[in-house]
Amino acid sequence: LPWRTVLDNVRLPLQVNKAASATRSTSRDPEEILRAVGLGDVLDRHPAELSGGMQQRVAIARAFALEPSVLLMDEPFSSLDEMTREVLRAELLGLWQTHQATVLFVTHSVAEAVVLSDAVVVMSGPPGRVEAVVPIDLERPRRDLVELTEDYHELERHVRLQLRGAWAARAGGR
Repeated sequence: LPWRTVLDNVRLPLQVNKAASATRSTSRDPEEILRAVGLGDVLDRHPAELSGGMQQRVAIARAFALEPSVLLMDEPFSSLDEMTREVLRAELLGLWQTHQATVLFVTHSVAEAVVLSDAVVVMSGPPGRVEAVVPIDLERPRRDLVELTEDYHELERHVRLQLRGAWAARAGGR
């Protein structure tokens, strides 16, 4: 919300859902979550004073505020430049490592899918249908620059081949 500070925006889910947050012994301090995504120095700023990447970090912190067991993220990094995307992927992996929530992450980026996932579901459509499920067996926690490893490149190639197969089937009138 544009009239609330960064900290107040992350506190919002806890205020709106007081019953849930009161019964959860695992909810984390919003300031702690904001520090985890690199925003500890901008707690009193408003959204209009932040870059797009910083605004996205606030949204991620707010999503994790109630420590959900399941979280849907629909292309959260699509409007960001590649370097900011890489930084936010690392921060998201760090939050995931701490919270262990199930995250359904929708993306059109093969790199993002392979780095963040335990499995990539290749879909085609319309209508939407599952064409393949590719297990991602990269070690956890994911290390920095996992994208430079041979295992990563092999998995990325495999996902791309599955995508091409889905596109070819779609173009063939299936």
